[in-house]
Amino acid sequence: MPHTRASDQGTSVPQSVTPPAELSLEERLALVDAVMTVRLEEAGVAYEVNTAHIPTGPLDLADVVTVPAGTVPEPLPALYPTPVAALLQRAHHRLLTGGWCSGTLVDEDGARCMLGAVRAEAHGDRGLEADAAAVLLDAVRRSFGDDVESVPSFNDAHGTSRIPVRMVADAAGLADARGL
Repeated sequence: MPHTRASDQGTSVPQSVTPPAELSLEERLALVDAVMTVRLEEAGVAYEVNTAHIPTGPLDLADVVTVPAGTVPEPLPALYPTPVAALLQRAHHRLLTGGWCSGTLVDEDGARCMLGAVRAEAHGDRGLEADAAAVLLDAVRRSFGDDVESVPSFNDAHGTSRIPVRMVADAAGLADARGL
């Protein structure tokens, strides 16, 4: 690669400043340090500009560690003794075994969205369903901020089941911790 001068790259280097003919080791090191500092600052700014459009957020280990496709989880034992936590645990299991969908409560294959799984496992108890949906929304907002409007909007914002299904499991733990 041919050597390019700073003046070739659009930055101007004053031509009137010429270094002395003999520089001591300390002076040469100071000069190299100054040049490298400027280059690193320019590279840092370029990196920020080039990556500003990439959305970033905290990385959750559950988003990285996955199981092989096609594995069906075993039936879960009754871990939570409280009604809302047990309902959310059953909804989580339903999503794992029956499938997850977005855009509708239940799709043509029987897969359900987060709220559809809660509704199915509530067996018509609207009060229990409402309590579970409230805890689920709280769990989502704890992880993703108060900008989340509703459970269905959060569910439909995802293209895969990984995060919505994990949030139902997290909500079950939250409900248990609250004694609900």
